[in-house]
Amino acid sequence: MLDALGISAEQEELYQALLRHPERTAAELAEASGLPASAVRRTLQELQGRGLVIRTPTRPARFRPEPPDLAISVLANSLHQRIDQAKLAAAELTALWQQGRIEHEPPVQIVQGAEANIRYFQQVQRSTTSEVLTFDVPPYVLAGVSAQAEVQLELMGKGVTYRTVYDRTALAGTEELELARTLNRHGEKARVVDGLPLKLLIADRATALVPFVLADERQTLVLKASPLLDGLLALFESQWERGTPLWGSGQAADEISEEDVQLLGFAAAGHTDEIIARRLGVNRRTVERRMRRLMDRLGARTRFQAGIQAARLGLLG
Repeated sequence: MLDALGISAEQEELYQALLRHPERTAAELAEASGLPASAVRRTLQELQGRGLVIRTPTRPARFRPEPPDLAISVLANSLHQRIDQAKLAAAELTALWQQGRIEHEPPVQIVQGAEANIRYFQQVQRSTTSEVLTFDVPPYVLAGVSAQAEVQLELMGKGVTYRTVYDRTALAGTEELELARTLNRHGEKARVVDGLPLKLLIADRATALVPFVLADERQTLVLKASPLLDGLLALFESQWERGTPLWGSGQAADEISEEDVQLLGFAAAGHTDEIIARRLGVNRRTVERRMRRLMDRLGARTRFQAGIQAARLGLLG
């Protein structure tokens, strides 16, 4: 029962014997257990060292067990202290490993295989402390979509910022758009553009992942600190600047309704009036009428211009 606390079977057996018959000498314990006297004396010394047994100053010396609740509590606290020390040691060793890796790893690597790519994308994100930047472009590894959403929700809950630029084709389906809406509700900052040039994830501005073979075997380019990484960061910021905010922040309730915010988001994602009408539970004429009203109010001739004007006015966050 006590092996989890580092107590051997022989030590526990002798401790139990003392619990049943306290105040025994080493000789009496040896006779009762059938163990050699030398083994009993050695085990008693070990039990004393673990705080399970007290040796009386009498002659001959007798041994008294400590109360189990107190003794086991002390052992458990000692174990927790050793675990904490091991964690500190692990952190120091990890720092050494990361330093060595940074000094010796090339700035460019390749990750091959769909499963290896899913694991690597998750690993890089879980090591992020500040910000993740992404270009979201089809096609996807289906097994990785739900896993990516779980990791992102977990990290945003811990304070990591996600900025995502969606290609319009990434939001063509209602499921994809609903997932993007869910991520937004949990903190994702999202914009949408036409024709993103590549898939991309950048963690803490220090590591970039660029999938370049999108078939079943999947291959991803991994870039560390280098001019290539600097170029990808500049590319992301340029696409972010030209993107249309996908969803509202909920802070402009006095200026534009939540329904209008949703309408602009669906339109920015490239959905037709029929799809928007089904999503909002209204008819197509209502969508057209509300969109014309929004465009007139924002001084826009197209839906895209309406999104840009709303963003400039702070209506979409």
